[in-house]
Amino acid sequence: MCGIVGLFLKDRSLEPQLGTLLSDMLITMTDRGPDSAGIAIYGTAADGRAKVTIQSASPDTDFAGLADALKAKGLDTSVVVKSTHAVLDIPADKTGDIRELLASVRPNVRVMGSGDSVEIYKETGLPKDVVSVFDVRSMSGTHGIGHTRMATESAVTTLGAHPFSTGDDQCLVHNGSLSNHNNIRRELIREGMTFETQNDSEVAAAYLTSQMAKGKDLGEALTGALDDLDGFFTFVVGTKSGFGVVRDPIACKPAVMAETDQYVAFGSEYRALVNLPGIETARVWEPEPATVYFWDHEKAA
Repeated sequence: MCGIVGLFLKDRSLEPQLGTLLSDMLITMTDRGPDSAGIAIYGTAADGRAKVTIQSASPDTDFAGLADALKAKGLDTSVVVKSTHAVLDIPADKTGDIRELLASVRPNVRVMGSGDSVEIYKETGLPKDVVSVFDVRSMSGTHGIGHTRMATESAVTTLGAHPFSTGDDQCLVHNGSLSNHNNIRRELIREGMTFETQNDSEVAAAYLTSQMAKGKDLGEALTGALDDLDGFFTFVVGTKSGFGVVRDPIACKPAVMAETDQYVAFGSEYRALVNLPGIETARVWEPEPATVYFWDHEKAA
């Protein structure tokens, strides 16, 4: 049992409130998963620049002098530290090199996510503590997703927390379990994908990344997941401009959605949505089994 939330803003005037709104939604879901928590925020992209969120168990050591160490390797970057995480600002054409560069100067650092606009923060512990330590409430953006975890199939670690990100500006949160993740993982490794954990949810994220790399949009990739992924799942997925939801054909994991002229919201339970502005007049529904829902700022859903 895990708790997942998502918020896709249509009304730009709400963007400064995104961090606060998502934080409250996630904290409400604490009793669905007190082991670890995480949140992804999609903010404003800067032309020619990308963000890389990294994590370290020894931030005082690993983040000290990191900008200078990367500069010595030829990478122009700035480093903004937030507790055990830091966000690197790098040239957009260098995201493919960043893991190798980090391994050469700080081998114990792990990449949480990268892309033009996404920042991902996740740690073990309660959602209220994760939200507080990373100052999520102060963050603005266009959309975001969050997860609070009750571990069932893998260890309680930072890397095992959600969201999982396996491609630039792509991430996924998952409630459920997959039965064929080992087979899918082997297929994706043959395609060149790499994995940080043995978590089945990371396989789901990598599957979607692989499908979108082949030219599919988020909706098409989620449709393919219904055929190719076995098990129980509710996925909420973010891309640079999009937000998608899908449940397996049995749909035994709880889910509720709400839509107004200002936003689309997802929660594992309705109580995650009750404090959103205008929720009393929202269209509220339970997403249908084996049905893909997605919205995109760059095109019609």
